Amino acid sequence: MLKDITLGQYFPGNTLAHKLDPRTKLLAVVCYIVAIFSCHSVWGYGAAIVTLIVSARVSKVGAKALFRGLRPVLFIIVFTAVLNLFYTPGEVVWTWWVLKITREGVRMSVAMVARITLLITGTFLLTYTTSPIRLTDGLESLLSPLKKLHVPVHELAMMMSIALRFIPTLIEETDKIMSAQKARGADFESGGLVQRAKALIPLLVPLFVSAFRRADELATAMECRCYHGGEGRTKLHVLRFAARDYLVLAFYVALAAGIIVFD
Repeated sequence: MLKDITLGQYFPGNTLAHKLDPRTKLLAVVCYIVAIFSCHSVWGYGAAIVTLIVSARVSKVGAKALFRGLRPVLFIIVFTAVLNLFYTPGEVVWTWWVLKITREGVRMSVAMVARITLLITGTFLLTYTTSPIRLTDGLESLLSPLKKLHVPVHELAMMMSIALRFIPTLIEETDKIMSAQKARGADFESGGLVQRAKALIPLLVPLFVSAFRRADELATAMECRCYHGGEGRTKLHVLRFAARDYLVLAFYVALAAGIIVFD
């Protein structure tokens, strides 16, 4: 299950999606999210699904890698679907005891599953095709107007970049600790929910110790390199919009606007 968590991973490539400016991809994801939550018909969801498929094909990210990240949140998706299925009022089509399924509940359940799935896979597609450094630069550039309000934009972007960078590291560390404790007789799979939760306590303690140790080492390394925030810093690769960035961004803006107006 831990190996299925793919958030923060980056797959290097030379495709159009990899060459796009990170600001373009961030704005495109925002437009895509707006389009997803504005869908109300089959045509709207169809357009969103086709857009995701085309984007995945262009970036050459396989469907297996794209949907593998859904497994850790599969419980949330199913739980959301069940809640909408049984607790949405409307025309009753099936009933048993206190459980009722309505026609509107079925529609809402399918819509919520589609929205969550498209939202997660679209976000994963962003991290798969954008390195953490470029993602940080793009986010900092987009939020740069907030500097006039004395918002620490650079520090916030750096924190996000470090968090994304260390997600795969912490997952790998967790897997190593679990393997070591299983070799010593620990059992993380048998028993009820409470017993499984108690079994995770010996896992969390060394994981937190390892995380704080890595954070302390990173802070020491940044201080040794005289890091003092974003003031006066320059960049090796300056972000510039190209013609392809304007075309891609115009497409996603048109997608969001079209779904909002016509769906």
